[in-house]
Amino acid sequence: MQSLAPAEPTVREFEAEVTAVDGRDVELDRTYFYAESGGQPADRGQLGDRRVVDVRETADGVVHRLAEPPAFGVGDGVVGVVDDDFRTYCMRAHTASHALYGAGRRLLDDLGYGGFDIGEEKVRVDFATSSEIDDDVLVDLERLVNRAVWDSRAVEWEEVAVEEARSREAVAFNTKTEEGVMADADTVRVVTIDGWDWAACGGTHVSNTREIGPVEVLSRSNPGEGLTRVEFAVGPPGIDRRAAVHRAALDAARELGVGVDDLAETAATLRADRDRLESEAADLRADLLGNRIAALPAVEREGSTWRIGSLADADANAVGEAAKDVVGAADRAADVACVVGDGPAPFVVVASSGNVDAGALVDEITDAFGGGGGGSPRFAQGGGLDADPDEVVGFLRAR
Repeated sequence: MQSLAPAEPTVREFEAEVTAVDGRDVELDRTYFYAESGGQPADRGQLGDRRVVDVRETADGVVHRLAEPPAFGVGDGVVGVVDDDFRTYCMRAHTASHALYGAGRRLLDDLGYGGFDIGEEKVRVDFATSSEIDDDVLVDLERLVNRAVWDSRAVEWEEVAVEEARSREAVAFNTKTEEGVMADADTVRVVTIDGWDWAACGGTHVSNTREIGPVEVLSRSNPGEGLTRVEFAVGPPGIDRRAAVHRAALDAARELGVGVDDLAETAATLRADRDRLESEAADLRADLLGNRIAALPAVEREGSTWRIGSLADADANAVGEAAKDVVGAADRAADVACVVGDGPAPFVVVASSGNVDAGALVDEITDAFGGGGGGSPRFAQGGGLDADPDEVVGFLRAR
């Protein structure tokens, strides 16, 4: 016996006869409890005075798992009560997923169903599509699905011959998550949102899209190649989320002294200003570092000016770039720059205008003080020196 829930989703209380009991597992001659399937979770509720914690469909029928073994037995009559709040939530969420797919029909290319799931706080639909679902598309999906809700479109379902359903190009088949919906069956259940969406589905649904209420699209992600997962909320979680986003927008607008409609333009301006200031600050830091290197004590060797010294609080890569600029400048203050990093992990940077082999000099330093490094005749650096920075500087000046 299959569940009657998909056909009559508004039934919340019913009487049935117990046909089998196995520990905490109970079967009935009929049931309006929905068995977990196709991304929709199992119903909750009561059988007699026992709480129903799971419902699953087997080859023999629907099995109700109770919180504890029942006092009733085979042949007894029992009253089943389906949790009204949870069933209503699932009906709204499931129909909302169809409405969202209908919105996708209007925005996405090569659309296919990649999966679906109803969670406690949010619902997901996996779109199989060649279209990129960027922020603009995400907003349009939300706009269109809420328009379908506002339009109060009728929702209906019917059993259709499999071949006929296959022949209807508009019918979407969620073959990944609706396991068995067409297996060994002559008919398939098609759920229709009037003029909006058509899908093979065995779940429970509302009778009109207006019953869904507001839909709040939360996020998107990529669970696999060719798939885009869109997550949304309905009911209280969606309402709370929308209020939080609205509050955040108002707070941001107030802090920036602009209207909410001007937030995007203002944010873009602020970002451009930040990028410009960061670039200017980086240039100033590089100039300052270059000046510090150019001001290091000079040593004259064979007609060349060497700048040798140590610098504290400096990054090796930044020092290297600045040293190359110093020896490469037209009015260069040095032909060779040898800089030792003064910190817990001493490093050495050597830049040369060409008359001294920087790589060979770094090899000398690491041979004398450990560590490793290398480079080209014009630039080289080393790290992991096992020596005090002043000791390395002294070695370079006395060389």
